[in-house]
Amino acid sequence: MLLLLLIVLAVTVASTPLLDRFLGRNAGWPIAAVFLALTVMVALQAPQVLGAGVPLEYTQPWMPRLGVDLHLRMDGLGWMFTMLVTGIGALIMAYSTRYFPSGRRLGFYFLMSLFAFAMAGLVLADDVVLLFVFWEITTIASFYLIGLSGPSASRPAIRTFLLTAMGGLALLGAVVLLVVRTGTTQLSVILSDTAWTQDTAFVSVVALLVIVAVFSKSAQFPFHYWLPDAMAASTPVSAYLHAAAMVKAGIYLAMRFTPAFGDLFLWNVLLISAGLITAVMGAFFALQQNDLKRLAAFSTVSQLGLLVAVIGVGTPQALVAASVHTVAHALFKSALFMVVGLVDIQTGTRDIRKLGGLRRRMPVTALIAALAALSMSGIPPLLGFISKESLFESFLHAPGPAWFGPLAGVLAVSASVLTFAYSFRFVYRTFFGASRSEEGTKEATAGEARGSFWAPAIVASLGGVLLGLTVPILDPLVNEVAANTTHVTSDAHLVLWHGFNAALVMSMAAIGLGALVASRSRAGDALAGRDFVPVSGVGVFESLYSGIIRLGKRTGDLTRTDSPAFHLGAPTVLIVALAAVAVIFGVDLPPAAGQTSFGLDWLLVGLMAAAVLAAVITRSRMAGLALVGVAGFTVALWLLFLGAFDVALTQFLVEILTVVVAVLVLRRLPKKFHPVKSGRKALTAVIAVAAGLSAGIAAFALTGRRELSPAAEYFLENAPADTGGTNVVNTILVDYRALDTFGELVVLGVAGLIIIAVLHSSGLLPVHGSRRVVVPSSNAAFSAEDNTVLMRTVGRYLMPLLVLWSLYLLFRGHNEPGGGFIAGLVGGSAFALLYLAAPSDKRAKIRLAYPAIIASGVLIAAFSGFLGYADGSFLRPLHAEIPLAWGGYFHFTTAFVFDIGVYLGVVGVLLTALNELGLDRGSPQNGEAENAGADPEKGRDSETDRDTTVLDDSTTGGKR
Repeated sequence: MLLLLLIVLAVTVASTPLLDRFLGRNAGWPIAAVFLALTVMVALQAPQVLGAGVPLEYTQPWMPRLGVDLHLRMDGLGWMFTMLVTGIGALIMAYSTRYFPSGRRLGFYFLMSLFAFAMAGLVLADDVVLLFVFWEITTIASFYLIGLSGPSASRPAIRTFLLTAMGGLALLGAVVLLVVRTGTTQLSVILSDTAWTQDTAFVSVVALLVIVAVFSKSAQFPFHYWLPDAMAASTPVSAYLHAAAMVKAGIYLAMRFTPAFGDLFLWNVLLISAGLITAVMGAFFALQQNDLKRLAAFSTVSQLGLLVAVIGVGTPQALVAASVHTVAHALFKSALFMVVGLVDIQTGTRDIRKLGGLRRRMPVTALIAALAALSMSGIPPLLGFISKESLFESFLHAPGPAWFGPLAGVLAVSASVLTFAYSFRFVYRTFFGASRSEEGTKEATAGEARGSFWAPAIVASLGGVLLGLTVPILDPLVNEVAANTTHVTSDAHLVLWHGFNAALVMSMAAIGLGALVASRSRAGDALAGRDFVPVSGVGVFESLYSGIIRLGKRTGDLTRTDSPAFHLGAPTVLIVALAAVAVIFGVDLPPAAGQTSFGLDWLLVGLMAAAVLAAVITRSRMAGLALVGVAGFTVALWLLFLGAFDVALTQFLVEILTVVVAVLVLRRLPKKFHPVKSGRKALTAVIAVAAGLSAGIAAFALTGRRELSPAAEYFLENAPADTGGTNVVNTILVDYRALDTFGELVVLGVAGLIIIAVLHSSGLLPVHGSRRVVVPSSNAAFSAEDNTVLMRTVGRYLMPLLVLWSLYLLFRGHNEPGGGFIAGLVGGSAFALLYLAAPSDKRAKIRLAYPAIIASGVLIAAFSGFLGYADGSFLRPLHAEIPLAWGGYFHFTTAFVFDIGVYLGVVGVLLTALNELGLDRGSPQNGEAENAGADPEKGRDSETDRDTTVLDDSTTGGKR
């Protein structure tokens, strides 16, 4: 059932583009129906999960080599939060269908469904790695949902993302420490293992990291400011993420880790103190707001503070109170946010200074707001009253000195006093009293919304009423949650009337003093808009952000230069220093295992040295490129003679294609290198010779001093049996370390897309002489069409052979030298030949959808990776023996499919480089010159040729 729930949510996410295309904003209805069906499905598990206390579990191997599995588990705590995710999600999706105007809402429904999927995965994850992955998905989805609201929401989205991502890093640190200490990633096993909790220093560090994650996600002081800042998002986003889902992720994490940290003094003090400070501060700021949405946002901060504080108490009674208030808060706060949206859409404003008297024109909305506000204020018989009494009772028994419990109770009552005051202000100033709208405005003429708009909100508000009147039905839930979070059996009995006790007195005090504050301050108007604190959280964040950026720029300035000499300085000095240390102190080396060099080695060294020396001396860029190519080919020959055929072939192909691509760039650069002063030449020559000799002598001295490494021995001995292939190099790339190769493929594909993006946005320097027109005389040289006839003739037959050879190398790569990368380079060479044989850049363009080829390569490789789940892990190769008609078997492996993806990715990137770097966008006249029978390239290189006349714009009067 657990896997089915996540699969249904994932399918819902994937189906949002299709739903949006055909239904537009009404796509929320089928999504809401799916969420409702999942809510019913989860509710049907209550007899087993809550009644019998038997959690649902599911395990599937995920990354077995790392010991990470797809562990899912639904106990009482997971059941409660899953019900909130799907139940409140169904209401919000239905509400969104009428909140937005007609039209497509692809980004909204996709991200909201993705967020629901991530939250469900988060609360069901029984593996800390899986929990972290889902935690981060919620952060990313919320970032996009906030930023989706428009340009003004970009900074709030960034601020929210950076802060919550910081909490994610803290959670990652805690996960790593726990896995290393316990040796398992399964969350339930970690929490039940008491060994790691015996180390006070270790458990304190982990607790601090978890606290940072909890505080950042649930908007606790000093991270409270992001939630009101995130109100730039649309109201449905606020109603779901910031009332019932995202902020509850922090609450869930705190409750989930209470078994490990509940008795830790650091945990108790930080959660209780920070939570109560947040509760009082948030309530005070809420009372100051004139914007209904910001008022609801600060009230959310305050209620979350109470939740965090009561979790910090850590007793079974406190966790019962936390679970009841979690449910109550999700209901009344989602209803209040939906009321904000109703008022905003119907009146065109959220400013309570412009509202008033809406009760007569929007009676249903007024009823919804009143019920939700009464529950939030703790008024009987609503569920909020019962949860507030439970909170007060728990605070009185807070751990610590005798005075700490009463002090916590006083602070909780103070926050509740302000809660009553701002709740009263929300309802009274909006729906009662005289209208403060100007005649003829939308506020003055607003009427009740359609029933389909306010129906989800009234369901949420009535939920608080019904659960308050029938609160004993929550006994199995709260007792099971308390047992899950404290490992102590709980026997709580929730009732509406507990008799006269301390909690009732505290509730009466909160209501009475709240009414007094509301009346004496004219429902908060005396406080609204006044700055009682000299700084704001957003201001502090922006100051820190700007300071960090400035520090980063100053740090970068230390090494920010385009001079290669500066960047090469550090490694050069390091190489020389290491060589000097080895010579001075003498390094004892093991004896060489046989002869370390042969005559052919020194011949190749001499050839390479000559090529490098000539490349350093030459002033011609083209000659320098050719000489560097000679050095590269020499290295490839050396590798070939050493027996590394795969590596040698790769080196040959890379050198060929590097020269081709580099030539396309050199056409746009000066033909000569700029002159360098003699003194600098001498200095750089000394440094280069010293570094080269140091590296060369070190390589010679260390060669042949050790046997094969254990890893090399393992691959040579086990690769054929493990992979079915005899080419160990290829099997390492596509079988053993396929994930690393897949990452490199993605980076290669991104590089190709970056080439396209950069050149289409900024372009390249023009080709030499592109602003000149070449007019051939009667004795002019052959045209480009004639000059390339030989190459085109050869290429006509050679290109198909190269393509066939590339496919041959691709098919044989698992057993013989070849593979996807080498085959892709050969295939790219075929297209390079076709490109170079063309008479002009316009006719050379290879009209293939190379971005699609890159994307298909990455997708095919990823697809082969997902096939691996059939054997338990991503990118695990699958094998099959296929019988042949003529006898024997053909060994097929999905690693070959992966290699096809590599092949397409390499070919796509090479096509991108040829097309994008070769096209001369800066010389539209080339086509005209070509049509006239002239060769632009020949004309550029023959400016002094007596048989060719070169005309500048000035000599032709600007005419072409």
